[in-house]
Amino acid sequence: MGFDRAGLRAYGTAARASFFLAVEQPGPWGRDAATESHLPSGLGRALAEACSTRGGRLSLIRRPGRHADDHHEPGQVVYLAWAGPAPWLLTGRVTDHQVLLDVDLDALARGDADAVRASLPALSPSDPVLLVCTNGRRDVCCAVRGRPVALDAAAVSPGRVWEASHTGGHRFAPTGVLLPHGATLARLNTELSTEVLAAADRGELPQRALGPLHDRGRSPLEGAEQAAESHVRHLVGETSLTALTTSAPATAAPAPGSGAVAVVVSHRDGREWFVVCERRTGPTELPESCGKAAIPVATWETTIRS
Repeated sequence: MGFDRAGLRAYGTAARASFFLAVEQPGPWGRDAATESHLPSGLGRALAEACSTRGGRLSLIRRPGRHADDHHEPGQVVYLAWAGPAPWLLTGRVTDHQVLLDVDLDALARGDADAVRASLPALSPSDPVLLVCTNGRRDVCCAVRGRPVALDAAAVSPGRVWEASHTGGHRFAPTGVLLPHGATLARLNTELSTEVLAAADRGELPQRALGPLHDRGRSPLEGAEQAAESHVRHLVGETSLTALTTSAPATAAPAPGSGAVAVVVSHRDGREWFVVCERRTGPTELPESCGKAAIPVATWETTIRS
């Protein structure tokens, strides 16, 4: 597959979301899993739209392995994750998916965990979890590559690795999203997935996840901010997921080329970096995912400036 051999930089490719609602739904998923699954008619669309309009993302999840609609325990698992400052993750079981319509998504969108729990009392705090994209109806690569990684990683970390319906960026399969932080990862394997969860318990990424091979960025940020933060994270070896923040520069940014964006990346210890990010489309054409036509490849180029 051409995009495998191209060594594309993953920076700045995380799908945008300030929060996540992940809903267990075993069994088959269609290309649009929210509306093509065994969720009650209309519910998936309503939840997806309610999340999207508030800047969040709905994901269907299932346990790695066989996808029969029977369950190991009563009810189905849900996760609600706030990926903004001071990220948090709540989980619970529901026996009727309709109760999810009562979740206070406005509170979730502003990071108010207490109000979210008040709207769904079954929720309680959760350790971080990893969602691995495996939906072959959207992209066969995600099923072929993602499912073995999810299955093997789940054997090492039971209950903390889930198959997910869509994470975006199929050309980087296997891809995954770490909740609650929204840290989005490319080219996963079993060992890296296990390291990611171990580091996440400390609020960190493993050193091996830093850099343009694996780090797609954090979902709450715009693409240029993601790329700038990931560039600095790799440059200084910063593994903490909350040590870096991004902002616009106080003064006019240099303009090295059309479409350049300046981002200030700040460390909690007071250090700052001025990063110029430019979206460049190269001469190479590659399919963005399995089975699609080749298109010009665009990547974020990042440069530190004084």
